Amino acid sequence: MKKQAKDRKIPLHTHNFIENYQGLVGYGADRETNENTIIYYLQKFSDDKFMATITKRMTDEELLEMFEFINRLLKNHLTESEYHKLFLKDDHDN
Repeated sequence: MKKQAKDRKIPLHTHNFIENYQGLVGYGADRETNENTIIYYLQKFSDDKFMATITKRMTDEELLEMFEFINRLLKNHLTESEYHKLFLKDDHDN
């Protein structure tokens, strides 16, 4: 597991979409709206205060289910290089 540097000046992670999106938030209208809604929900979901609250309330089974689901998406949709560059935010290149 990789530990995050505590004294990093420039953040590696961004959540600009949620701050700027003005479109429909809802699922089922069309592919673009569905994609935007997922981005919107995930960025809201990953808010530090929200995550600190919800993870404490999740069961062990729910935590495992979430972990396995995210890992399955990463494995199915990213190359090894994309995984390191986009998800881990490191310069590892396979």
